[in-house]
Parts: sequence; C-alpha cells; structure tokens
Amino acid sequence: MDNLTKNFSGLRAVLFPIHREEISRFLPMGLMMFFVVFNYTILRDTKDTLVVNAAGAEALSLIKLFGTVPGAIVVLLVYAKLSVLFSKKMLFYVTLTPFILFFSLFAYFIYPFEVNLHPSAETVTQLTEAYPRFKTFFLVYGSWSYALFYVFSELWGSVVLSLLFWQFANDFVPIQEAKRFYPLFGMIANFGAVAAGLCIQYFSQMRDTVPGGIDPWGKTLDYLMGAVAIGGLMIMVIYGLLNHYVVDKQPTQAKPKKQKIKMSLTDSFKFLIRSSHLGYIALIVICYGISQNMIEAVWKDQIKKVYLNENAYNAFMGQFSTINGLVTIFFMFIGSNVVRLFGWKISAMLTPIMILFTGILFFSFINFKDHFELYTLSLLSMTPTVLAVWIGFSQNSLSKSTKYSLFDPTKEMSYIPLDQESKIKGKAAVDVVGGRLGKSGGSLIQQILLLTTGSTLVGVSPYLGIMVCLCVFVWLIAIKKLSKSLTELHSEAEEKTANFPLAVKG
Repeated sequence: MDNLTKNFSGLRAVLFPIHREEISRFLPMGLMMFFVVFNYTILRDTKDTLVVNAAGAEALSLIKLFGTVPGAIVVLLVYAKLSVLFSKKMLFYVTLTPFILFFSLFAYFIYPFEVNLHPSAETVTQLTEAYPRFKTFFLVYGSWSYALFYVFSELWGSVVLSLLFWQFANDFVPIQEAKRFYPLFGMIANFGAVAAGLCIQYFSQMRDTVPGGIDPWGKTLDYLMGAVAIGGLMIMVIYGLLNHYVVDKQPTQAKPKKQKIKMSLTDSFKFLIRSSHLGYIALIVICYGISQNMIEAVWKDQIKKVYLNENAYNAFMGQFSTINGLVTIFFMFIGSNVVRLFGWKISAMLTPIMILFTGILFFSFINFKDHFELYTLSLLSMTPTVLAVWIGFSQNSLSKSTKYSLFDPTKEMSYIPLDQESKIKGKAAVDVVGGRLGKSGGSLIQQILLLTTGSTLVGVSPYLGIMVCLCVFVWLIAIKKLSKSLTELHSEAEEKTANFPLAVKG
C-alpha cells in the first residue's frame, strides 16, 4: 500500500482513493475512456453481427489473419511517420479522425449501396460450389465491405484504446498515482460498456416496429454509427479541454522535451527484440489474444445457430455487453484492491488462470454436449446448443472482466519504469502489432485446422482447447519473468533517485 493511499480511511480507501487536487486529472480521463469503451463495445458487437451472419463464424479468423494484421502494420508505419510530423496533441486528432469518418460513411453511404458494391450472390455461390474448401474465402469476398468494417473496428481497440489513451495516460499520470488511478479508470470506463450494451439492445430490437419496405438492420446501423460518431467527437473535446485547462496549467509537472524519434518498422521490431522487458509484455499480450480468440470463435459459431437474424444476434451481443460491463465493474472493486494489497504478480496471474478454467469447462461441454441433450431438455428446458451459448456467455464475461480489471492495468503499469523512447516505440509495437499477432496466431491455427481437416469450428474444437492450455502455460512463465524485470527496474529507479542529490551536491 503506497503512502498516499494510507491517507484515506475506511470505504474511501477502497472505492475512491483520489485526493481533491487530483480530481481535475482523474475525472476527465475517466470520462474520455468512458467514450472510448462505449464506441469499442458498439463496434465490437456490430462487426461480429455483420460478418457472422454474412459469412459464418469461420470468417472471423480469416479476416483477422489477412485483414487486421496487415492493417495493424500499416497503422504502425503511418503512426511512426506522423509522430515525426505532428505534435503529440495534433497526432491524437489526426489518428482518431479517420475512424470517425469511416464508420459514418459505412452506415450512411456504403451499407445502403452494398448491392452495387458487393459481387452478386450467384457469383459467390458458383465459386463456393466449385471450390468448397475455400468457401469462407469466397463468402468474405462476397461481403468485403463488412470485412473492412471489421478491420477498422478491431483497430479501434488497438489504436484508440491501447495506444492513444494509454500512451497519454502514461505520460500524464505520475507513477505515484498510477496504482490508484489505473484500476479506477477501468471501473469508470465499464459504465461505457453498460451504456453501449443498452444502446445496442434498444436499437436492435426495432425489427417489429420498422414499417414495411425499410431494412430494419440498416436503420439499426444508422443509429449505432451515429452514436459512435458522437462518442468520437466527445473524446476529442475532452482531450482538448484536458490539455488546455489541466496539462498546460500544471507548472509542477516536469514536461519532457519533445523528441522526434525516427524509427522504421524493422527498427521497431529490433527494438522490441532487444528489450527482454518489452518482449515479456508482448508475450503476455500475444498469449491472451491467441487463447481468448480461439474460445470466442467457437462461441460465436454457436450464437448464430440460436439467433438467426442480424437484429436478434446484435441484441444478444448487446445483452452480453451490458451484463459483462456490470460484472466487470464489480471485479473492478475487487481488482483495484488486489493490485494494491497483493501486488503486481498475483494480479497479473489471475487472468490466465480464469481463462484456463472457464475455457476447459466450455470446450468440455462443446465436445460432449450431445451426451447431455436428455438432461438439458428435461432439467433446463433448453437444447444443448442454447446451453453452450450461455456457458460461453459466462466464460467470456468472466475472462473479459478479469482482463479489464487486472490484465490491462497490470500491463500498463509495466511500461511506467521505462524510458520515454521505450514507452512510445515499444508500446506501439507491443499494443498494435503484438496485439494483432496474438489474435492472428489464434486465427492462423483455426484456418490451418479448418483447411486441412475440411471440418467446422466445433469439429476442430478439441485441438483448440489443447492450444489454449499451452498458451496459458507460456503466459504464466512470461508473467514470472516480467515480475522479476519490474522489480529490478524499480530498484534501479529508486537507487538513482537516492543518489541524485549527492551527485548534484558534488
């Protein structure tokens, strides 16, 4: 427990360990993250609804592999170049604006004219019948604008949440405040997930109220992307106000000199490889992406078998986001105190342990659900597929809750002792490329299994379950190594601080 937290007593120390003079920094950043997660939740659910209903759950891994990963690399290249041309403040606006423009254009211009933009259904059918093993490729080709929407939505989480927000937070929040601020940022942000889930449910349940001749899913998209555009503008406004009224008005904070570090993509990867500390961070990000990606793919395949149209599917995902947000808020109360009382290592290990146990339960039921049909129908009045959906619902809710309440804060804390160059370039490489490699690793495994076996996601699920167990094992080893590295870096920082007055005096 840090000295500043000791100044609080009772419930205040648990729920809101923020000093009065810190509120002007804490609340605007929490509100900014609220809107980042609000948009992230709407985009995450909508992208899955579009792709799964048009091309099947097998298409998700294909798009991640051949769309999201190249997109992340392009973003990293462009971001590195723009960081040389613009100030940090302008770089934030320049990076965020294309996302807001694309999602607005998709709802109001691309989707309404998809018949003219996409290849005909007859063409896609002919190709899938001629080359059945490559059916998923042709289905994605037949709905390419949905795949593009999926890529942009995936990059929102990597670029806006992981890169823009957290890089600003790491520069803006002093290390003494981070242990108290970061877990609470996530707790406030999850109110955004709850609000987004309610918004998704409301606009997705209009199928029976839309007049004949009007596409109900098209109207839902209009409203949801309008909400995303408003959320994006609010992020910009809060960021601008925070910079103008707080950051620029703080004479007590030593502002680092502006550095324009020129580094190519190759140099970024070399920089990542040279630093074992950053390598361990990248490894835990990759392991999370692979393990959770493989579980989610099978779960979303089961959802499509229960909810048969876009509005019903999206309404279910909105319900998931609402409940997941509430569960995560509860975990945040626990998580902030786990980090504070039990330390970084134990807090970081809880997410892989949660994924391991819930993942084993989910895959076990998927592979043996036919044996339970008599019991599920008689005792629960639901088919095994419906029960599989709800088991997956619980697995995803618990694993994501521990991710947001413990994995993200502990991961971001691991950047704090690093120098400025490592924070900027190393973080960009880990969060954008490392995060995508994690998901692409799971996607690559899925596609190899699907192509070589000619089976479905459920058919290859036993192999996916084994891979999840292996990923968690590597993940736990990386956490142990990273914990040791963090201890060494903090010791070095304290040693330099202790010796600095003597050096000045001499």
